[in-house]
Amino acid sequence: MEIAEAEKLAADLRRQIAYHNRKYYIEDSPEIEDYEYDGLYRKLESIEAEFPQLVTPDSPTQRVGGAALAKFSPVTHTVQMESLHDSFSEEELADFDRRVRAAAGSAEYIVEPKFDGLSVSLEYRDGVLSRGSTRGDGFVGEDITDNIRTIRTVPKKLKRPLPFIEVRGEVYMSHESFARLSEKQELEGEKPFKNPRNAAAGSLRQKDSKITASRKLDIFVFNIQQITGADINYHDEALDFLRGLGFTVSPFYKKCRTIGEAVEEVRRIGEMRGSLGYSIDGAVIKVNSFAQRTALGSTAKFPKWAEAFKYPPEEKSTVLKSIEINVGRTGVLTPTGVFSPVTLAGTTVSRATLHNEDFIKEKDIRVGDTVVLRKAGEIIPEVVSVVSHAEGSEPYKMPDVCPSCGAKVMREAGEAATRCTNAECPAQLLRHLIHFCSRDAMDIDGLGPAVLRRLTDAGLVKSPADLYLLTAVQLAELERLGEKSAENKAAAIERSKGSDLYRLVYALGIPHIGLKAAKILSAYFGSMDALFKASAEDISGINGFGGIMAQSVYGFFGLPGTAHLVGRLRDAGVNMLSFAAPQADSRFSGKTFVLTGTLPTMARPQATEVIEKLGGKVSGSVSKKTDYVLAGDEAGSKLAKAVKLGVKVISEDDFSKMIE
Repeated sequence: MEIAEAEKLAADLRRQIAYHNRKYYIEDSPEIEDYEYDGLYRKLESIEAEFPQLVTPDSPTQRVGGAALAKFSPVTHTVQMESLHDSFSEEELADFDRRVRAAAGSAEYIVEPKFDGLSVSLEYRDGVLSRGSTRGDGFVGEDITDNIRTIRTVPKKLKRPLPFIEVRGEVYMSHESFARLSEKQELEGEKPFKNPRNAAAGSLRQKDSKITASRKLDIFVFNIQQITGADINYHDEALDFLRGLGFTVSPFYKKCRTIGEAVEEVRRIGEMRGSLGYSIDGAVIKVNSFAQRTALGSTAKFPKWAEAFKYPPEEKSTVLKSIEINVGRTGVLTPTGVFSPVTLAGTTVSRATLHNEDFIKEKDIRVGDTVVLRKAGEIIPEVVSVVSHAEGSEPYKMPDVCPSCGAKVMREAGEAATRCTNAECPAQLLRHLIHFCSRDAMDIDGLGPAVLRRLTDAGLVKSPADLYLLTAVQLAELERLGEKSAENKAAAIERSKGSDLYRLVYALGIPHIGLKAAKILSAYFGSMDALFKASAEDISGINGFGGIMAQSVYGFFGLPGTAHLVGRLRDAGVNMLSFAAPQADSRFSGKTFVLTGTLPTMARPQATEVIEKLGGKVSGSVSKKTDYVLAGDEAGSKLAKAVKLGVKVISEDDFSKMIE
């Protein structure tokens, strides 16, 4: 290769790697698999090795891929949090051993799993956790102390107080927690994380530590960065010491006297990785002696005393026996391949998602084909390619009707997903109910996912309309629901009948129609009857509504299932009119209200709707321009500011008299 060609190729590789580094480390949303990234990285390494003059200070080979996010305070690491050099063959591990012995003589090694999560630093002063931070670029990370404190396996106080210790660990999400989170995200209409590593990284970088706490993260601590008050000379000694302090360290690691023993342990870990309850993407070989580590030193990016072995993705051929269609809780029809069983990464695989119609067409997957399977991220099986078609096979065609309810399915322009069109499809029931009861929709307080799941499991609710047939007695009979709680839930259901039309429109879950669009639709047409009568042209005439949105609304209200559901809701007494039409009563015109605290009987969103209906405005902060502060129980700083500024403070009783 000529240097001009090499320079151009190296620049292109740096651009690609920088892009994928950002997707992986910063956005926690990778677009390629690890082995594909490793291929790009190794190619750049080989070019820079052949042409050293092309190495640049900002090359990905010279620095860690992460960076500190602006939303967190920066933390400068006193001891650099280095990355690891990767090997992909046993020959490369032998080369590592030769380099170690050439520089330090004979050496013992510790072999341990390489956990796939987010690398963090934990600092303790006088035995108490004082700070937690991410690796970032190795030199500057992010202060995530509040989020670190929510991880149950992070000790808040050490069993033995030390003046100071900084340790390094890997925050991860177990496969069980990842499955629960993915189910929750699907139910709530969110895009699930691609794998546990991205889920852990995304959860740890939440501004709200309550969200982090709900994700059930864990940590393995694997290194001492700095320590005062103890003298430790070997890595296995350090791991035992860390365990004694209360840290969770690697559940298994082995001391090896030769590289041959170390390679055997690497193989053993590779064979068992599929049976672990968490993700590993390799094994790490480390020199045991700290004195030898000091003698070996580091490059600008990697320690010379450690080497990571990355397991290649295991691939095997098998036969596609059939394709089943599963209907997700968002109505998406997902084709799933059923295969002759094969063993991949230590587990038996007989099923794998085929994603969507485009994926099947692109690879020309047909029933009876011999295909190549692999595990993406050692968790999710996927089809890599088709080896051969079975004799007489035919291209696969997605069904025209939903296998769950028999309604027609549709695929909108620009989307890969095929969806069921039935608003009352049983497969989508729980997800529909969660959305229907949510705060921005019908705002039925107390009917969260857990209660709704129990209602559907008991067969009490098979449609959103069934919620309005529930009695306090039926609710009280549910497990763990007391009489008072059941009465409150029944009252919340009853109150929701009087909600503005836009809430119901949003609650119906019309594709492409969010809360803002639902408000515009409701105000424009004024009633549910008018929405049913509106043509696509009528809807597209609304400012801000394009052809896709208009067609989605028109198509939705033209479905038999929609008419049936809305008819039942109307019969139950649910409001079908918009409050946004001009009101004769505008007594609050020009008046600004601020709401604070918990009102005795009226929810704040309801009070807001009443104020706006009567021509008033609701603000989130108190100022001299505020006319009234409506204060309930446990009112805080807003009430204090109102008193200081001389703004009139009213109670719910006062407010009720004002709106009589």
